[in-house]
Amino acid sequence: MITFEHVSKVYPDGTVAAADLDFAIEPGEFVSIVGQSGAGKTTIARMIIAEEKPTEGKIIIGGWDISHIAASEIPVLRRQIGVVFQDFKLLKRKTVAENISFALEVCGAKRKKINKIVPQVLKIVGLEKKTNKFPDHLSGGEQQRVVIARALVHRPKILVADEPTGNLDTITAHEIIDLLLKINVLGTTVVLVTHNPEIVNEINKRVITVDNGTISSNRKKGKYTL
Repeated sequence: MITFEHVSKVYPDGTVAAADLDFAIEPGEFVSIVGQSGAGKTTIARMIIAEEKPTEGKIIIGGWDISHIAASEIPVLRRQIGVVFQDFKLLKRKTVAENISFALEVCGAKRKKINKIVPQVLKIVGLEKKTNKFPDHLSGGEQQRVVIARALVHRPKILVADEPTGNLDTITAHEIIDLLLKINVLGTTVVLVTHNPEIVNEINKRVITVDNGTISSNRKKGKYTL
């Protein structure tokens, strides 16, 4: 599903964010990418969604080499990859349903399709009763659930979650992780970028540890180790 072949990323100022990364993530896997701040884990997430391009090497998503993807093709890729960030990025003047609908509207989806999909994703994330609420009237955990629902509208094969629990308390964070696990069980490949040892250890699935832009550990069932 995701393959990095000797991928490096060097910024113009000489900063090496990734150095000769070589790994593959299979369809249906739940993988945690961990490491200290500045280790390069977020760069990996950004390269998966083509927000950053590698300096060297190949990145293949579902058989598609996106290493030098054209700007016009990025929206097509993004419809196959759901993205969840620490910063909710919700539109404050739109309701929960409108925030989710907007992700479909910008892609030209017809109203009939929108009216069908929005209730479905709201049910998955458990927000059926919050449809007409505005973001400011939701808890942090509920806002993150809206973000996840929005990420699911195109039925992506991959969900990339970059520090999705960073702004949440411990109990709410675990609820969000449980939701990601549920989505994974439904068949979506999940890539979780996090620095939270407790969450990674509880998941007890594959862990890729990044250190100074390189992979220091890659375990099928692992714990958070640095």
